[in-house]
Amino acid sequence: MQPHHIRDVLITAEAIARRVDELVTEMEPHCRAEHFVMIGILRGSFMFLADLVRDLYQHGVHPRIDFLTLESYGSGMQSSGVVKVTKDITVDVAGAEVLVIDDILDSGRTLTFATQWLREKGAKRVLTCALLDKPERRVIPFNADFVGFTIPDDFVVGYGLDYDSRYRELPYIAKVTLL
Repeated sequence: MQPHHIRDVLITAEAIARRVDELVTEMEPHCRAEHFVMIGILRGSFMFLADLVRDLYQHGVHPRIDFLTLESYGSGMQSSGVVKVTKDITVDVAGAEVLVIDDILDSGRTLTFATQWLREKGAKRVLTCALLDKPERRVIPFNADFVGFTIPDDFVVGYGLDYDSRYRELPYIAKVTLL
């Protein structure tokens, strides 16, 4: 691992909590289907998904929850460009209203792949929610239905996002600076 530091907080824990509340208000009308499933893209989305689900519960929404593990980064800071499934969902999404939760939308490859994957499994509708959006990194045109924050092209960690499997536990989003 290259020498680096994590000091520049870009988004505080308090700002994340406020935005999660706002996102739930935005998405709640779309989460009322009888067959509603939330799919988290692991590993980065786990904290975000948990906070969304707890907040949705306060609105009387009770989704089925599953996870899809997709990989394109390995241990580096750049995507390989190839998305592959390393753990598939086990919940049947045929005929379901699905909301895919991801930590970050940058190239567009992961959410495009996940959306197509779930449609092929028979999902009636697939909506997407990304905690962070880096539009300047887009390689494949894709816009999430719900976005927490738009950020510049910095490599970030915290609130589920990692650098070589580290820093996921941080309650905020911080910039990784290589030394």
